Amino acid sequence: MDRMLKALSLVLSYPTAELQRAMPEIGDVLVGDARLEPSIRAALGMLAAGLEEDDLYDLQERYVMLFDRSRTLSLNLFEHVHGESRERGGAMVSLIETYRAGGFEPATTELPDHLPVLLEFLATRPTRETQETLADAAHILDALTKRLERRESRYAAVFAALSNLAGGDADADAVAGMLAQPDDDPTDLAALDAVWEETEVTFGPDPNAGCPQVRDMLAVMDKPAPQHRSV
Repeated sequence: MDRMLKALSLVLSYPTAELQRAMPEIGDVLVGDARLEPSIRAALGMLAAGLEEDDLYDLQERYVMLFDRSRTLSLNLFEHVHGESRERGGAMVSLIETYRAGGFEPATTELPDHLPVLLEFLATRPTRETQETLADAAHILDALTKRLERRESRYAAVFAALSNLAGGDADADAVAGMLAQPDDDPTDLAALDAVWEETEVTFGPDPNAGCPQVRDMLAVMDKPAPQHRSV
């Protein structure tokens, strides 16, 4: 079981009181993994401290403004690859089949390409498979890192950590292409409504799934990788 990937999955989940209570343990994992560069570990430590100490409602509002109201920061990875094209449906089906082949059934209403869900799955997989999967998404991770840095968000450290774990360099042209798209303005509700009317798919956190996810994921952090779903 890769404790770092589990911790990163939790940190990217919708903030809850239970997540705040668990943050000291999660923070220890984030700052203690020698695979990451010291600067990234330090940034993750600052993020964990903020998630533990800041007002919960402020944390939830910031999370929604970033990941729910900003399509260019969507945690649904296929949004950045396929948009609303037909290819996205096929990619979703393929990913679900991959999960099931690995004995993994997400206990959430989020889409299968939701990054915390993917990280939860990868935490049970061999290191080489994990690195290959993250490397395939390296340009997305790098672009999201830079977008979050522009907004001075500490969540940028999570994506920097994932890029670090992937190893190698992302395709510079692909990153530049993503960054060429203008950032969404999460305060422009009229524009946001117009964008989301294009699709029936709902992006964003599932508050009802947060608490059991935190409890169950922490419970298995020290257990060996299961043959069936661990959450």
